[in-house]
Amino acid sequence: MDVVLDVLDTFAFDRVYAAAFPASETQLALNKGLLSTYNQNVGRYITLAPSEWATRSTWLRDDIKRQALSLFLITWFFGLVLYFVGSTISYNFIFDKRSMEHPKFLRNQLSMEVRQAMEAMPVMAALTTPFFIGEVRGYTKLYDSPSEAPFPLYNYLQFPLFMAFTDFCIYWIHRGLHHPLIYKRFHKPHHKWIVPTPYASYAFHPLDGWSQSVPYHIFPFFFPLQKVAYLGLFVFVTIWTVLIHDGEYVTQNPVVNGSACHTLHHLYFNYNYGQFFTLWDRIGGSYRLPNDELFDKNLKMGKEEWERQCREAEKLVKEVEGTDDRTYSEKKDL
Repeated sequence: MDVVLDVLDTFAFDRVYAAAFPASETQLALNKGLLSTYNQNVGRYITLAPSEWATRSTWLRDDIKRQALSLFLITWFFGLVLYFVGSTISYNFIFDKRSMEHPKFLRNQLSMEVRQAMEAMPVMAALTTPFFIGEVRGYTKLYDSPSEAPFPLYNYLQFPLFMAFTDFCIYWIHRGLHHPLIYKRFHKPHHKWIVPTPYASYAFHPLDGWSQSVPYHIFPFFFPLQKVAYLGLFVFVTIWTVLIHDGEYVTQNPVVNGSACHTLHHLYFNYNYGQFFTLWDRIGGSYRLPNDELFDKNLKMGKEEWERQCREAEKLVKEVEGTDDRTYSEKKDL
């Protein structure tokens, strides 16, 4: 994130902070001595001279208040972009819109999913900002060049290590969110969507969404991670979160916790807590194999399958939540 901050400071934030918090003539003379220290992070990749406004603010680039505000805005903005671009592409080109005829699809569900995501994202961005501050201030094990890896093979091993670590952590966090003392307050808003669309991917209570993102952000505090790989994995995680809500069951893979597994989690609550893999669900006794009908484009939308889903979902809603306070679309004949 320090490289991203260098770039955005140069092309946008320097001018904004200079206008909002202008330096006095005395301060300006002192600040000019700092120019040689600017853009050193991005300078490891490309040559980028500081902007003419770089020293014209009382909020200098290494001011923690400025870093916090900038990183919050960056996290919020790019989170929104990735959410809307990924969800919209998935909704228009992958999501089977026949799902919206399911008896458990809610009235005005699309707009409710988007509204909930929009309300959650600024809070999630604020809670995530301290991790990025720690990163740009040098408290992580992030490294710039592949040659700085602990050993050459680590440049490849960092990817499965990241996925294994985060999958383990998210499994237990997610399972913990289903504890009766926590579920109704924090995780129930995401389970409002029994038949989710891609726009449900970030339609969380903000503390729920943030808690499940924490493993991604603490990973580089404990393990080395190359900076470009870190940004790439951040984008990948966002896309993956959309994909497991798209209702398109590409493969019945016993290892990957894909869209079919996550669909069962939304329908039946207490199964398939994992993020990427089925390993911890199998160890924890919470794995449920998707039934074969889900992989047939016609059978998965058929009367018999929907009736079976509705019967079990209604039973589990009563067990887990007590009263079902959802408002479904107008009654459909099964």
